[in-house]
Amino acid sequence: MAKPKITVIGSMNIDMVTETDVMPNQGETIFGSVFSSFTGGKGANQAVACARLGAQVRMIGCVGNDHFGKQLLEALQKEGVNTDDVKTVTHQSTGIATITVCDNDNRIIVIPGANYSLLPEDISALKEMIADSDMLLLQQEIPFATVEAAIKLANELDIPVILNPAPAIKLPQELLEQVYIITPNEYELSILLGLGDNSDRSFQRLMDLYPHRIVMTGGSNGAFYKSLDGEIKHEPGRKVQAVDTTGAGDTFNGALAVKLSEGSPLDEAVKFAVAASALSVTKLGAQSGMPLRIDVERFIETQN
Repeated sequence: MAKPKITVIGSMNIDMVTETDVMPNQGETIFGSVFSSFTGGKGANQAVACARLGAQVRMIGCVGNDHFGKQLLEALQKEGVNTDDVKTVTHQSTGIATITVCDNDNRIIVIPGANYSLLPEDISALKEMIADSDMLLLQQEIPFATVEAAIKLANELDIPVILNPAPAIKLPQELLEQVYIITPNEYELSILLGLGDNSDRSFQRLMDLYPHRIVMTGGSNGAFYKSLDGEIKHEPGRKVQAVDTTGAGDTFNGALAVKLSEGSPLDEAVKFAVAASALSVTKLGAQSGMPLRIDVERFIETQN
């Protein structure tokens, strides 16, 4: 089988990870236990996930003309990701994410930096390259106008789009109609729908309100998905020893994109994505924890 061609448009960051036994309160100084630095960003993470799971991947993004930018490019190239269309800018530093990991959970602050230099005209200039894609994978750590331009171009070229709507914002209905599958978590879906704090936010209610095809990630609960006939289904999570949940959602999105690009039905693709994301949390770091395809397939076999 030929490798599917997936184009990822999105952010590229360096993740600064601090591990601690307790989260500090406001104004409190504590000692952490471990500090680590990793290549990251939702776009770069999802590109690595796709490559490790068997896709031919091209990355579109922006980095600064600094050490971190070179580090990101080298890391992607080492994974076999084509970085010819990553733009290096001199007026902004490479994006940074500071991540605090405590009790198998994480809190993240992102400084976009060069990521916000990826503009709609950059996407238009790459129309010929994007036209050769089997799937377009997007997130929202780049300017919204650029996300919008990419979705519209993909529709013009008849290329399916998977949109991971994070960070969450309310999205225009006409844009959602052009997305093949959207992949929010429960919190992101409630914001996307514009619901108030007192609204019914049960996953059944949220998914009933969303009129298009959707896969909603549920962390350790796996994923919930709705096909075009409107039926809501659940793929349970896998029991693993979690070390770091950073990048689990990106692994899920990459795995989903790979399987759908290969022509797998949605239920099979979601099952594969849940297994891949479960394996990713067993190691520290977003990209460093992402599994190879053979590992996911063996893991699925042991679960049957």
